[in-house]
Amino acid sequence: MTLTKIRKRDGRLADFNEDKIARAIEKAFNATYKPGQEDVARKLADEVLSILEVEGECQPGVEHIQDLVERVLMDNGYVQTAKAYILYREERSRAREMNTRLMKTYEDITFSKAKDSDIKRENANIDGDTAMGSMLKFGSEGAKQFYDMFVLNPDHARAHREGDIHIHDLDFLTLTTTCCQIDIKKLFAGGFSTGHGTLREPNDISSYAALCCIAIQSNQNDQHGGQSVVNFDYGMADGVRKLRHGRRRAQDLPPGIPPESGPGPHAAGESGGSRAGAEGHHGGHSGGHRPGPHPGGVRGLLRRRAGRSGAFLRHRGRD
Repeated sequence: MTLTKIRKRDGRLADFNEDKIARAIEKAFNATYKPGQEDVARKLADEVLSILEVEGECQPGVEHIQDLVERVLMDNGYVQTAKAYILYREERSRAREMNTRLMKTYEDITFSKAKDSDIKRENANIDGDTAMGSMLKFGSEGAKQFYDMFVLNPDHARAHREGDIHIHDLDFLTLTTTCCQIDIKKLFAGGFSTGHGTLREPNDISSYAALCCIAIQSNQNDQHGGQSVVNFDYGMADGVRKLRHGRRRAQDLPPGIPPESGPGPHAAGESGGSRAGAEGHHGGHSGGHRPGPHPGGVRGLLRRRAGRSGAFLRHRGRD
């Protein structure tokens, strides 16, 4: 009797192909460092076919054929090759099982509401019923299956599946680390780069707070998990200190010379004019005469009159 059909695991019929048996046996030889065994693999496949013909089953199942391959390898003394073939079968079975499980998971994501699906409620920060929430879960579950099958040590993957261990955020295993505490005191010292530009060291509390937000946002784009600043108050203290230092310097300016910048109507022009006018009226200048600009501008005057280096004002001038 000539075999023409075999029955697959899901019940479907497929054409019988003896070459597939020979190739599977050859892969088992290669796995045990015995290459070049094509003729032996063909001979053993013929032996398997002979047994099937003797049994007389018109449509033998795939699992039964593989059982016969194991038995033929053992009977011919290829014990190590038989073990490799058994491991090969287990790997294939596991891959089929995981693909089936993945499709079931995708079915759950597609047709279930978040209130009825543990998978869609896994992350409390994501609404699993939205389009992007569902798409994120499709990618997440597919990544977990891939890492389980092709990246993780099989012992570790099995322990994770069986609940002996738990690999947190498995879907991001090869992409990045997870969760980060940002030391803003160290980050702000000398400035930092976001990847698209460089930010210099901030000089007041408002800049400190704004750049702290930028640092968290930038890091969140590159790293999975929560981002936190554990020393926020200590980090912001430097901004308060610089702000108070700047105000003290502004208060120390000589009479008639306002700060270079300031809010509202007390900016340099109006404040300087009113103060100069007061000096003209009460200081004996006839006709309300206001003193003209000093040579070298405000900075030159400050350097001469107050003996300042001008470094602080140069720094402020770049703000």
